[in-house]
Amino acid sequence: MMRSSGVLLHIATLPGKYGIGQLGKEAFAFADFLSRAGQSYWQVLPLVPTGYGDSPYQSFCSVAGNEYFIDLDDLFARGLLKKSELTACVTDMSSRIDYHDLYLTRYSVLRKAFSRFDRSDGAFADFVKKGEYADYALFRAIKDEHDGLPWYEWEDPFKFRYEDAIAGFYAKHADDILFWQWAQYMFSAQWQALRNYVHSLGIKIIGDIPIYIAYDSSECWTRPSLVKLDPSRRPVTVAGCPPDAFCESGQLWGNPVYDWERMKEDGWSWWKARMKKVMSLCDVVRIDHFRGFEKYYEIPYGSPTAVNGRWTPGPGAEFFRELERSLGEMHVIAEDLGALDDAARAMFAEVGYPGMKVLQFAFGSGEDNEYLPHNYHDDNCVAYTGTHDNDTLLGFIRSLGDGRQAFREALNGELGRTELPAAGESDEEMCDSVIELCYKSVAKCAIIPLQDWLGIGGEGRINVPSVLSASNWSYRIPADYASYELERKMRSLSEKYGRTDVKV
Repeated sequence: MMRSSGVLLHIATLPGKYGIGQLGKEAFAFADFLSRAGQSYWQVLPLVPTGYGDSPYQSFCSVAGNEYFIDLDDLFARGLLKKSELTACVTDMSSRIDYHDLYLTRYSVLRKAFSRFDRSDGAFADFVKKGEYADYALFRAIKDEHDGLPWYEWEDPFKFRYEDAIAGFYAKHADDILFWQWAQYMFSAQWQALRNYVHSLGIKIIGDIPIYIAYDSSECWTRPSLVKLDPSRRPVTVAGCPPDAFCESGQLWGNPVYDWERMKEDGWSWWKARMKKVMSLCDVVRIDHFRGFEKYYEIPYGSPTAVNGRWTPGPGAEFFRELERSLGEMHVIAEDLGALDDAARAMFAEVGYPGMKVLQFAFGSGEDNEYLPHNYHDDNCVAYTGTHDNDTLLGFIRSLGDGRQAFREALNGELGRTELPAAGESDEEMCDSVIELCYKSVAKCAIIPLQDWLGIGGEGRINVPSVLSASNWSYRIPADYASYELERKMRSLSEKYGRTDVKV
């Protein structure tokens, strides 16, 4: 990475009239906006189908594309949807994402488009012949046949993938399986068209992958040896985080943990395939919960909280050396947030990937806080005002209450302002100051969530970790987000702090 800046915006969060952000004109318009605003990166969140809690970190497949993102206007332009069918999908653009409604209605619309698709299309025929997403397509088709039940609740012949049961299902449901492969084909085509356009503007895409796969996923079903499952296919232990100052019972994520020793025996082939796929979709990849590769916290399955877990050694830096021997240089951002011990820090130093510095964590614990920009030891990091798991910057500042003045004083000191803190400075002006501090820092890249540029309050928060809520993952930015004033403001700050040089 050269010195640069970018914006964090989940595809689902884009505006549009079809209930959720898609890979169509609004995505292309956002790329144009980034270009006019002098930005070099668009950071997205996982592109995968959402599972439990509507979260892309609990996906049915770790490398598939989210079918909800398929651009319906493109399907109409291809003659695969009728105008009346398109009109029936229109929703209030100001409303939040209604995943329940999408689940009940969107797949039937896509199936209508599939029914009109020319299956002799050469590119699609090659896609199918190569077996692209074949396991995932089979998984989704069987899941449909079981009314959406997770695979571990299917009857044994399907749960354990008996050959006769699978062959019989293929014979009866070949068209249903092919539909799910077609949906991935359409997603792939639309994503590559968008990515090519983004590249044409001199902008790169930062992708995101969770460290863990979901229990109810095609990977757990097809390759149960990847994770620690007992003979009945129940997890032995699950992932999470131990209790800390923020959560006295810890975080219980529920994902089964990897059987790293068994993975090592076959040369980590699954991970190599996963990283190769993700790197074919994005230019840089942020890997979530990176410290879990050094040690991971595992909790006995069925525990009500994360209190009784234990730390277990992970594969360490050797894992990444092996991946790069196989795949070549990987452009990775390592999510290194949270409490780190000396061993974890040593692994981060050895692999050398840039880590993350979140300014919402920078204030309130003294001058030695590692997230304060004056404590960045070098430029090998990416600075953020916040992430998808934080409140928006404005929401965070408003939550400080009486602590605003102390925050203002610390912020002014970090910016090198010699005048006394401006008692009349508004919360919105303090947001601007934090963004400027992010840009001013030595970090190689400064990434700002679009909600922070727009000065949106807590209603714009994307996710509250470990909390099951209908508001999680449902926010969408206003359709009128782009303005000349905002573009000029963003470009001016990028130019002022020398963050406009990256080209693809």
